[in-house]
Amino acid sequence: MAAPIEKKVTAASIAAYLASTGLLAVLTAIQDNAGLVAGLPDGLEPFLLALVPTGLTFAGGWAAKHTPRGPAAH
Repeated sequence: MAAPIEKKVTAASIAAYLASTGLLAVLTAIQDNAGLVAGLPDGLEPFLLALVPTGLTFAGGWAAKHTPRGPAAH
């Protein structure tokens, strides 16, 4: 049985995707050239390229060891 994905990994992956998409969209607009990757539709390029850092963030978060928490103070 596969281990569940921690919320911090999911949150980090979503944040990386949104940040990368925004950054790539801005860079494309500034360059006035949407041809970042030949062969892809111009409108999809920022979204597809943003999957690279998203995957790396997810893999890093998944591979990171869990930090054990001490007993909860009540």
